[in-house]
Amino acid sequence: MPYSFQPDAMYRMPTHFGPRTGPRRGPDGRGFDCVNSPKSLSHSVSYLTRAESVEALLPPRFSLNGEPVVTISATYMKEIDWLAGRGYNTLGASVPVSYSGQVDQVTGSLLLVLWENLADPILTGREELGFSKIYCELPEPVVYDGAARCVGSWLGFRFLDLTVRDLTELSEADIADSGAKASGDGTLHYKYMPRTGEWGAADVEYAVLTPAYTPNRRVLAMWRGQGSVAWHRARWEDMPTQYNIVNGLADLDILEYRGAVVTKTVGGKDLSDQRILK
Repeated sequence: MPYSFQPDAMYRMPTHFGPRTGPRRGPDGRGFDCVNSPKSLSHSVSYLTRAESVEALLPPRFSLNGEPVVTISATYMKEIDWLAGRGYNTLGASVPVSYSGQVDQVTGSLLLVLWENLADPILTGREELGFSKIYCELPEPVVYDGAARCVGSWLGFRFLDLTVRDLTELSEADIADSGAKASGDGTLHYKYMPRTGEWGAADVEYAVLTPAYTPNRRVLAMWRGQGSVAWHRARWEDMPTQYNIVNGLADLDILEYRGAVVTKTVGGKDLSDQRILK
């Protein structure tokens, strides 16, 4: 007798074995409070580029909001509850945007791409949330002589070097002030899934928002300093499925660096507040 789907249960392929566990569903259907998970260390470098280059990467109903500043962030996470204490790392590129829909008017950062070094968060984040997640190798940063160096690579081809240096730790007052100045409604994404057998047609296609509100996230320490980013252009032979992504980001000329930030945090949320923009 074929199985039937349980109402209000979360499924993900393969569906044959019943509802699946993940970031928003633990054993026996329970969730995770995300109070002491994850423990994260993030390295971010921002730089000014050309407005027309950023605008060429924006999906429908999106526009550049303010200066064309690209932020590249490498984040290293540990002790994640939904992975039973394991961790993974991410590398993202974002730009400031506005979204103008029939209902929603939203500002925030558009996450152009998010590399991760583990399949499980990639699958759950793409299918359930609409993040533009793909895979790469993200080893722990190398810290030496006052600088931290982060690397992104794909099957041995190194496509990015990110360095932060000359860091100065912020006071608690400065950290609080930095949080108060943060603007925007959250992180924006563009979810797109192709329709099987109708190549060029979409099964789903819409903008998505990760609301900024994250009450369980606590900043333990923050440092500001200088940073640099070096993209290494790829041939098709180097990265057959990703070369145009890396080269598209490499085409964003670095006109002026806007500083670097290292942030140590604990806590977060399960992103179950993710919503479609209309």
